[in-house]
Amino acid sequence: MPIITLLTDFRDFYPAAMKAVILTIAPQTNIVDITHGIPPQNIKWGAAALSFTAPFFPDNTVHIAVVDPGVGSERRSLAIRATGEKTQYLVGPDNGLLIPAAKTIGSFEVFEIFPGSTEKASPTFHGRDIFAPAGARLSLGENIHEMGKPVTDFIELPTKAPSIKNNILAGEIIFIDSFGNLITNIPEEIVFKFVKYGETLFLEGQPLPFVHTYANVNSDEPLLLIGSHGFLEISLNRASARDYFDINTEDIIQIIK
Repeated sequence: MPIITLLTDFRDFYPAAMKAVILTIAPQTNIVDITHGIPPQNIKWGAAALSFTAPFFPDNTVHIAVVDPGVGSERRSLAIRATGEKTQYLVGPDNGLLIPAAKTIGSFEVFEIFPGSTEKASPTFHGRDIFAPAGARLSLGENIHEMGKPVTDFIELPTKAPSIKNNILAGEIIFIDSFGNLITNIPEEIVFKFVKYGETLFLEGQPLPFVHTYANVNSDEPLLLIGSHGFLEISLNRASARDYFDINTEDIIQIIK
């Protein structure tokens, strides 16, 4: 049974329209909603959510992701085949949204979807008219080479690379979950070069113990840990780190020894 995931910032009835198109083309599809709650037009947030989730799906899953402030413009529509331990496909706009997930899965090839491979598209709803049918056809085994032409000049999101300099660990906030946990782009291999479990670091003058899990500190106390996604997370036990620190996505943070 084909598996297609959906990730959007649509919230309203728009995901249902995408599902209708998918099920018309591939009626046996198992559609999984990753989320439709990405903040409007927040491409980095969507890219992070997709990269944290996509690698766990079975071989040949197709991921359709639409966070697309450039819909209807000359930005390209992409289909990607990513190959690591599994082969997976990603479909969406050429705005950087798909690339972090593709890299997380493994090596990848990027194709611009041929305009003639879809019906006449609404200038405001490529999710329904381009990405949904393309993803459905990929899930049925259509050759990605027949859907588009290879491209190498795809867009990548600008990010602040994590760094360690003297006694400062720096990185960028790339996602904030519904609990208010601040997820950085600092992977665990860099974190463990800087700090060991049990040590205390500082953010904006506030002490942050580096611990294994939230319950290692008292309620409402801030902490640092490695989240299930493998990146450094700034959290509060049973409270919101976002509210506590007034930090948002794309903010650069400096954690000090």
